[in-house]
Amino acid sequence: MSKANTIPNDSHWMEKALSEASDAEALGDVPVGCVIVHPEHGLVSSGRNQREELQDPTAHAEVVALRRAAESLGRWRLSDCTLYVTLEPCFMCAGAIVNARVKRVVYAAVDPKGGACESLASMLTDPRLNHRCEVTSRVLEEEARLQLKGFFRKRREQS
Repeated sequence: MSKANTIPNDSHWMEKALSEASDAEALGDVPVGCVIVHPEHGLVSSGRNQREELQDPTAHAEVVALRRAAESLGRWRLSDCTLYVTLEPCFMCAGAIVNARVKRVVYAAVDPKGGACESLASMLTDPRLNHRCEVTSRVLEEEARLQLKGFFRKRREQS
C-alpha cells in the first residue's frame, strides 16, 4: 500500500467517487462509490452501492462500475484503467478487480472488518495470483470515513 504514489488527479477522481457514494446514501444504501478512469478516455464508468435498490448482494459499487467499464470499452480486460473507490474493496470486489486485470486501485477509507487489500488480506498485491494491481490507499480518507460513520450513526438512531 502506498500513499506516496498519489497522482495529482487522485483527489479529483476520488471526489467523483464520493459523489457516487452520496447518491447511494440518498437511496438508502451504504455510501460507497466508485469510478473507473482510462488514461485516454477519462471517466469510462461509475457505480454506487445498489444492493438495497436491486436486492442484489453482488451490487457493490466496484462490481457495478466494472461491468459498466467493460461495456463502455467493449472488453473485459481493464489493464489500462484506474479504479477509485471510497472504501477498501471486500474479497468479492478484490477478486473481480484482479479478474478484470485493473492496473491501479485507489481507495479512501480502510475497512477493518471486510477489507481485502490491507485489512484482512492483500489480494490485489498477492504474488500468488496471476495479476497484481498498483494500490494507493487513504486518498480523501477522512471524507469517506465521515460519510460512512454518519450513515451508520443515522441508521442506529432510526432503529
